[in-house]
Amino acid sequence: MKFYTKKQLKRLRVALIFESNKRTKYIVKHNLFKSVGKNFFFQPRFIPADPELISFHDNVVVASNVTFITHDITHNMLNNMDGYNVNFEYNNGCIEVMNNVFIGSNSIILPNVRIGSNVIIAAGSIITKDIPDNSVVAGVPARVIETFDNYIEKRKNIKYLDTNSAWEKFYNEKNK
Repeated sequence: MKFYTKKQLKRLRVALIFESNKRTKYIVKHNLFKSVGKNFFFQPRFIPADPELISFHDNVVVASNVTFITHDITHNMLNNMDGYNVNFEYNNGCIEVMNNVFIGSNSIILPNVRIGSNVIIAAGSIITKDIPDNSVVAGVPARVIETFDNYIEKRKNIKYLDTNSAWEKFYNEKNK
């Protein structure tokens, strides 16, 4: 029971750290996940229920409101159904995120998934199966939409715009 309380208090502490850089440092210092590699950045305020089932390799960026689901709780419902003489067990699984991965805001990562190296996951995607190396994925469920190398080539041409220039470009593109 003592371990569970300590774990819950650490999860609560993470939620109360407002700055994502400080939150990331706390997560790394207290080994909240199975493993975390170099250049890790974690923006979500909430740590999943079973963080020890999640492993991050090097250069991983997790944007805001990403949800990692390492289990389901359908056994609670199944065990209360009439007519079944089965004791359904808690179902959990691991999540592994390899090198050079960006996970966009509001994405959901389901259990038993490996996200390959050099991967970008678009905001709002739901990851239901393994993601191959060198890919950009999007959608519900997520699917590969282009290669990582194609994305890099397109991204090289994007330049920072100050606020006025950004609005000017926006209106020019919309009024064509």
